[in-house]
Amino acid sequence: MPIPSAHLLQRIQQLIATPSVSSVSPQFDQSNRSVIDLLAGWLEDLDFSVCIESLPERPDKANLIATLGSGSGGLVLAGHTDTVPFDAGRWRFDPFGGVIIDDRIYGLGSADMKSFLALAIDAAREFAAGDLRQPLIILATADEESSMHGARALAAAGRPLGRHAVIGEPTGLKPVRMHKGILMEAIRLEGRSGHSSNPALGVSALEGMHEVIGELLRWRAELQAHYRHPLFEVAVPTLNLGHIHGGDNPNRICADCELHIDIRPLPGMALADLREELHGRLSRRLADSALTLSFLPLFLGVEALETPATAAIVRAAEELTGAPAGVAGFGTEGPYLNALGMETVILGPGSVDCAHQPDEFLPLAAIQPTLEVLRGLIERFCVLAAPDAR
Repeated sequence: MPIPSAHLLQRIQQLIATPSVSSVSPQFDQSNRSVIDLLAGWLEDLDFSVCIESLPERPDKANLIATLGSGSGGLVLAGHTDTVPFDAGRWRFDPFGGVIIDDRIYGLGSADMKSFLALAIDAAREFAAGDLRQPLIILATADEESSMHGARALAAAGRPLGRHAVIGEPTGLKPVRMHKGILMEAIRLEGRSGHSSNPALGVSALEGMHEVIGELLRWRAELQAHYRHPLFEVAVPTLNLGHIHGGDNPNRICADCELHIDIRPLPGMALADLREELHGRLSRRLADSALTLSFLPLFLGVEALETPATAAIVRAAEELTGAPAGVAGFGTEGPYLNALGMETVILGPGSVDCAHQPDEFLPLAAIQPTLEVLRGLIERFCVLAAPDAR
């Protein structure tokens, strides 16, 4: 096994040692600016033009866009700078230590996915701006693990970044061109409380939620009968009833009830259409009741990803890795990059099986193959690519 350079391992350890947890819970949420500043310094040393963009209404969070060369096409190597929260008591090693033992580097973000950013920068060291016919862009985003605010800010700005993109999520260095989407919604019913001895005294939100659940299960059956994709391990869209709360005492008619659901759509199923159908079906179901129905997006959602099998980035990733492009069950920032006019493949070292887990790690054996793939992609899409017409 080729031994990674001490310089590269130190950089991975520096990123791991720099906390950047993002969370929907304020007590866990942290800034990512220290990670962004670290990356910016390394990239400026390589003559990249570095732009740091603070997120709207969150000046402590930022995206980084670093560009080497110029042109309208090129390659984007993208990764998120944040990690999930952690329970230190469940780790054998310091989550921020970057400990190397048994040919693995352990730490929060080692696989998901700080190491990829260090690897992308190391691969870029082989190239100078004068070598490139099309630009190389390294993109580092904020809040992927919580709200996708970083990717949403990029999409809202609408500025094209490049033509081809690689997001270095842990895929075992096997390309992924499709993944399911995700939508989370709270369904709320408001009725009227009353003494349980006389049902006429109130309007039960809990009984109304029974009607809602029945309608949701019917809708799920219809979706699964209509949509199917055999490449996915779970070949149909899913709808999960994840949380319910209502009422406060057995002798009171339940006045309020809330249900939280999770929907995982297949490519080709738009989130806006799903939300519209969800709201419409339940509104019609309860139209003749005395209940007040409302909805709250718990997470605005991530669209499903589908990059064509014929896309140049997909074919190149397949050739350089020797693996056919597949599918993943987790969501990524890919749909936001595709919406900006890119064609995106998910491809990175390490396994998602150890992501979000105590003792997250990256095998050292994954480093050299990843560098070779990244250099091959840079060569193909930045060095050998056709220059813009003058």
